[in-house]
Amino acid sequence: MTTAGSTAAVGTTGTHDLVVRGERVALPGGIGPAEVGISGGKITAVVPLGEGLDGAEVIDLADGQVLIPGLVDTHVHVNEPGRTEWEGFDSATRAAAAGGVTTLIDMPLNSIPPTVDVAALELKREVAAGQAHIDVGFWGGAIPGNRDQLRRLHDEGVYGFKCFLLHSGVDEFPALEPDEMEADMAELAGFDALMIVHAEDAHTIDTAPQKGGRAYSDFLASRPRGAENLAIQRVIDAARRTGARAHILHLSSSDSLPVIAAAKAEGIRLTVETCPHYLTLLSEEIEDGATAFKCCPPIREDANRELLWQGLIDGTIDFIVSDHSPSTVDLKEVESGDFGTAWGGVASLQLGLSLIWTEARRRGVTLETVLDWMSRHPADLAGLDAKGRLEVGADADFALFSPEDTYTVDVGSLHHRNPISPYQGKELSGTISGTYVRGTRVDFTTPRGRLLRRGER
Repeated sequence: MTTAGSTAAVGTTGTHDLVVRGERVALPGGIGPAEVGISGGKITAVVPLGEGLDGAEVIDLADGQVLIPGLVDTHVHVNEPGRTEWEGFDSATRAAAAGGVTTLIDMPLNSIPPTVDVAALELKREVAAGQAHIDVGFWGGAIPGNRDQLRRLHDEGVYGFKCFLLHSGVDEFPALEPDEMEADMAELAGFDALMIVHAEDAHTIDTAPQKGGRAYSDFLASRPRGAENLAIQRVIDAARRTGARAHILHLSSSDSLPVIAAAKAEGIRLTVETCPHYLTLLSEEIEDGATAFKCCPPIREDANRELLWQGLIDGTIDFIVSDHSPSTVDLKEVESGDFGTAWGGVASLQLGLSLIWTEARRRGVTLETVLDWMSRHPADLAGLDAKGRLEVGADADFALFSPEDTYTVDVGSLHHRNPISPYQGKELSGTISGTYVRGTRVDFTTPRGRLLRRGER
């Protein structure tokens, strides 16, 4: 394995299309001096700095700049077609690129139609074609009555299947009952497909207090930890009985960490993600009426946040993705501040690396670790073995990152479609000055991204 500071020569010599070289290159073994050669959109050489790779174009990293693998975000709601006024492939992929994300996988909702059959997948690909500034793949959906579509969608290249255990927020993507989820997981186990689950128990939430209004504390009480804890246990039990691969989406309840750790130790095929909003925001600091902060499951207390960080550090939680779930400003009920009726979702696709790096550095967490959480590990979940890593044979997806630079979030300058975010005015560390997909710089004008299919390199 290539290691920082002692980079072994790997790959081909001769003239490359592009060479990137500098003192700080985030290789699989750590950050250190290296030169990276790129030809035909692939990384074709990694050698020690000073070896002098020949390139038709050469990029020399500036002082303080780090060459990082492109981030992989496996949890993005693009919403097109059907709700393009919320977000679309052009705006979402520009936002992603501005944040150093070079690959995203689109959720099967909140588009109309949702991606629950092959015809809907084909329509989504049709709409996305020619709009993507980065590479884009697709999840399928598992809803009541579409079990016969799961294998067909799998064969058409979706990366797995999403289900809800409570109302999804949109009527065209209904929830599965726990026994339906298990039956679908048994079906997926037959072709080793992945079930990804929004794990909150419907009955627990239905019987929780539902006051609505401006008080964040009331909203938090309406989405209790117990709903998450029970649903996660049901996913684990179903995975144990079926042998299927299961993935817990957007973990917010730290209560479930011991159960998750025990399931992994048992050998259950389980992975878990969390999101920047659960790792950077605190319920104690959310003002009444601040509906930009509403998401489901909700942002919880400081003590909960600290335990989520510990779960990441010890490996119980596998990685971090955005759960970029935007809507129009009016649907966030900014004027009324009513948490009961506001859309539940946080728009943060462009900000993820800066958000996490700002928190991680003050905790003593290295940039290498953050990059694993946000590039290699989500790529591994989806089987994207050519993404999320700077190594020979991988796609030449990378970004130029300045970890010491700071900036203040201005929603008016972000690329996602609707100018609302809970991070408005927040000072963050780490800026992206260039993002490259297969060796070509994203210019935010000409979409050059590809539409990906599971199993293809």
